[in-house]
Amino acid sequence: MQNEELVQVAIAALEDLKGQDITTIDVRGKTSITDFMVIASGTSGRHVKSLAESVLEKVKEKGVRPLGSEGLDSGEWALLDLGDVVVHVMQVATRQFYDLERLWQGAEQSRAHHSHE
Repeated sequence: MQNEELVQVAIAALEDLKGQDITTIDVRGKTSITDFMVIASGTSGRHVKSLAESVLEKVKEKGVRPLGSEGLDSGEWALLDLGDVVVHVMQVATRQFYDLERLWQGAEQSRAHHSHE
């Protein structure tokens, strides 16, 4: 699966469960860790956990094996390592505190636009 497709699968999984402020950051050439980061907010620990589990479920359905996940238990910040795509799901306050978008300023960032709005 192409990285762009994987990003779309992750975004769709997040949108399914009403993930908020879904942003994609293209970090190709800026870090060797990954090519894309997808960031979304959840409204509570349970919501963060549900969002993260939804992404894992959907990518597995597409035959992608996640390399790892962290933070699913705490629900404050879940990190899903899908290889060339890393998904961060955070509670709003945590996201504001770490401000990954600012950290990756200069990298191309795009926000998912909900089709049902």
